[in-house]
Amino acid sequence: MRLTILGGGGFRVPLVYRALLADEGKGRVTDVVLHDLDPARTAVIRQVLAEQAAGFSDPPRVTVTTDLDEALTGADFVFSAIRVGGLAGRAADERLALEEGVLGQETVGAGGIAYGLRTIPVAVDIARRVAERAPDAWVINFTNPAGTVTEAMSRHLGDRVIGICDSPVGLGRRVAAALGVEPESVWFDYAGLNHLGWLRAVRVDGRDVLPSLLADDAALASFEEGRLFGGEWLRAIGAVPNEYLHYYYFDRDAVAAAREAPKTRGALVLHQQRDFYARTADTPGSALEAWDATRLARETTYMAENREAAGAGERESCDLESGGYEKVALAIMRAIAQDERTTLILNVRGRGALPGLDDDAVVEVPCLVDANGARPVACAPLADHQLGLVTSVKAVERAMLEAATTGSRSAALRALATHPLVDSVAVARRLLERYEDHFPQLAYLRSTGAR
Repeated sequence: MRLTILGGGGFRVPLVYRALLADEGKGRVTDVVLHDLDPARTAVIRQVLAEQAAGFSDPPRVTVTTDLDEALTGADFVFSAIRVGGLAGRAADERLALEEGVLGQETVGAGGIAYGLRTIPVAVDIARRVAERAPDAWVINFTNPAGTVTEAMSRHLGDRVIGICDSPVGLGRRVAAALGVEPESVWFDYAGLNHLGWLRAVRVDGRDVLPSLLADDAALASFEEGRLFGGEWLRAIGAVPNEYLHYYYFDRDAVAAAREAPKTRGALVLHQQRDFYARTADTPGSALEAWDATRLARETTYMAENREAAGAGERESCDLESGGYEKVALAIMRAIAQDERTTLILNVRGRGALPGLDDDAVVEVPCLVDANGARPVACAPLADHQLGLVTSVKAVERAMLEAATTGSRSAALRALATHPLVDSVAVARRLLERYEDHFPQLAYLRSTGAR
């Protein structure tokens, strides 16, 4: 089985390869193709993969190419993990937003919109190329903003593109531990959009045990989201939110903490990874050890400003392991390729599964996955306060898609100005102008003439 990874020089690729090495089942991946436009980064990652494969009798073969058509031809699965503008672009997304007094974050608010406007045209081109070169392939989208990018690609690939995120997986794992139950024995009633969802029920033997958790302050203090949001707020909404909702519920606190931090998250990760790639390329030694040390530093500092603003303390050691992207992706591949049926929380076209959104809206909900792909499970309606936020953000996503596919600058401005975390049309206008000036990838908003 052939797996193509777009963004093959990316820092997280070794997580995927490690999961492939551990997979000894039938129908496993035998060939991995790394596609990336930066040969130097890909060479470093290939070093890491070679060290990971040492000692394995028949590891998946790794090849490298900068030619997209070559990478796609013959692929059974395609992982899309691209970053248009690189980490320097992420750092600029965050910095420019903070300078205007609004949230700087790579997928939420103004920064996420700028990232999406750069990424969607590239993702759409990839989707078209997959449809031409590998029409039977399944695309698993890692690229952020994952829900919006998946929806853009679904317009060309239909249900053969599936978006994944590790946040719901990590949330479910932590809640199960707080309850003293095995995650595999639990049904997690989770619903929303990518980075905008809520765990609304935890069913064990048909009984919802979430209310008992919400009533127990000691149990809530034992896991990250409980400390991040606090028992009072969790009881007020009767659910446990995805960690990214901290940016919405505690916007002022998050902005203040980010502005006081020595570096934005993007700038910190940029420094960490730039040092890793340069040092590994120039210095003999273990590329794998250098990668793992950098990975640990990255996980330790994840959402550090939010935890500081909430007084949530340091991350638990169990949360410093990989969040689970690679395990979710492998589970999807096995379910589809081997018809090993499973249930996963994924980003797919809702098909009416989440009341209040149209059939083509990509939502993040539990899905049944088998040889026919991923099918969303019908969900109970969201509470009014949840639905209001979801529909507002989905309108922003649709404006981003309109801007990116038609070149409409008015749609781009509308996306920025109507986002719940951008508090002024004047701020949105300035941000759009600054993002356009900074990123050549956004020239299409000025060159098409569409307003």
